Amino acid sequence: MDNNVYRFTQTEIENEATELSVQERAIITRSIGRVSEVAGSSSKVIFDHAALSDLQNLTDPCLAASGQIGTQIKVQAGGAYLIANVRSLRENQSGELVADIDFLGEGDEERLTGRLYNFRRGVTRYPIPGVTAFPVSTEDMKQIYAADDRPHIEVGNVYPTKNVRGALFVDAMLGKHFALLGSTGTGKSTSAALILHKICEAAPQGHIVMIDPHGEYSAAFKGNGALFDVSNLEMPYWLMNFEEHCEVLLTSAGNERQRDAEILAKCLFYARSRNRVAKDIAKLTIDAPVPYLLSDLLAAITTEMGKLDKAGDNAPYLRLKNKVEEIRNDPRFTFMFSGMMVADTMSKFLARIFRLPGDGRPISIIDVSGVPSEITSVVVAVLARMVFDYAIWSRNEPQRPILLVCEEAHRYVPSERNADKSAVGKILSRIAKEGRKYGVSLGLITQRPSDLAEGVLSQCGTILAMRLNNERDQAFVKAAMPEGARGFLDTIPALRNRECIMCGEGVTIPIRVSFDSLAPEKRPASEDPSFAKLWNESGNEEEIIARVISRWRSQAK
Repeated sequence: MDNNVYRFTQTEIENEATELSVQERAIITRSIGRVSEVAGSSSKVIFDHAALSDLQNLTDPCLAASGQIGTQIKVQAGGAYLIANVRSLRENQSGELVADIDFLGEGDEERLTGRLYNFRRGVTRYPIPGVTAFPVSTEDMKQIYAADDRPHIEVGNVYPTKNVRGALFVDAMLGKHFALLGSTGTGKSTSAALILHKICEAAPQGHIVMIDPHGEYSAAFKGNGALFDVSNLEMPYWLMNFEEHCEVLLTSAGNERQRDAEILAKCLFYARSRNRVAKDIAKLTIDAPVPYLLSDLLAAITTEMGKLDKAGDNAPYLRLKNKVEEIRNDPRFTFMFSGMMVADTMSKFLARIFRLPGDGRPISIIDVSGVPSEITSVVVAVLARMVFDYAIWSRNEPQRPILLVCEEAHRYVPSERNADKSAVGKILSRIAKEGRKYGVSLGLITQRPSDLAEGVLSQCGTILAMRLNNERDQAFVKAAMPEGARGFLDTIPALRNRECIMCGEGVTIPIRVSFDSLAPEKRPASEDPSFAKLWNESGNEEEIIARVISRWRSQAK
């Protein structure tokens, strides 16, 4: 986690002051306006049109962009500089250029050079209306955004500079969850891969589990990740708790479902109790991850059905029995319900999925694109719950924090209007609220933040917002952002691809960053097809159709 941004000391700045040209010092100490109004949340500055125009021709990109929305200015307060972000611009009736600004932090003023140093977040002393506003130079930006000694990763360049690095503090970002938001086509998947690659490089013995619903990320992590799909996941069905069993095996609704659940509970407990592992458990519960045979579950259902007085009461038993047999015989469910899954492989499964040890491959990519759609949410629920339960039951052991990353998060933790109270929604909501207490971090990636469950996004201490085209999504994200970031958020609709607003616990102050490029072999397979190019290609259609039908019928990729 090398820090390439250098934080100047007072002595070094004074020694360098003699090297500053008279012209350069005149530029960075020239007034560009004055403060006209001061408030706790938002203040106002009246800019000098002529001064801003003169700066536009300079080679320093920060000075040239002075006064524009999303840029920073300096305001004097005693012997210190206050750094403020320009939120909005308008012209008043007198023809003056008025800006709404938000104060972000403060730093000391070096009087010989006019530069900023020793920047810190927060404001201890507000300015008085009438004080002078100054432009912020690239050297000032290096001081503002310089990462301190905390472990961090550098993911891109701060707007509008080309060499000031934007850093994310790993412990703060992961310790309080994070969310990466952006409309389709903004480079969200590539940016997610960049962040995860950076974390993997910084922590090669880490423990990261990523749920990949479209099979995009396996291509990005071939070199440093463990890749799992239906061909090698081997997730035993008996790891499911009772609620997850109900989602898979119960097909009825209303009062009938309650009756079916009671039968399943009794039979499932019997099947678990038959295993020799259960003999060593003083108080066996129905949720305990104890192996059992599907044949024992079917036998229990048959036995209970045989105790009935009337044959007409056996409908719930037949529904349950038929569903168990259907799943057991369906080859699509082999990765989970195979007859080979009866051995006690829980230790091996957790070690593989949680990367214990990491062996230089700290991330598990769980490709669930091949999982039958009717049980996809249950598979994700089991994986998420395994992460959380492991963290709870290992509290007296040496800590191994785990990061759980969910792509297409709105599918699993939907808002109340879309929610069906599924097991996966409940466990992910619980991780969002309680996970940090147990060393479980949650990373949510979605293009529809407004479809996330209420309160889940607000639990994310760090928010990385790329361009959002939908007004409802923009409003939802703004409501979850800290007050000081509002000026940055107004630029969300105008962000370019691979640009991002980062705010919250993971950064010193809100920041607009242009993400670094990724090598082709580290990118996810998420590029959009070129219609103009591909629709000009032809040939071998019969062979293509034949191969597709073969895979389609065999349900194998």
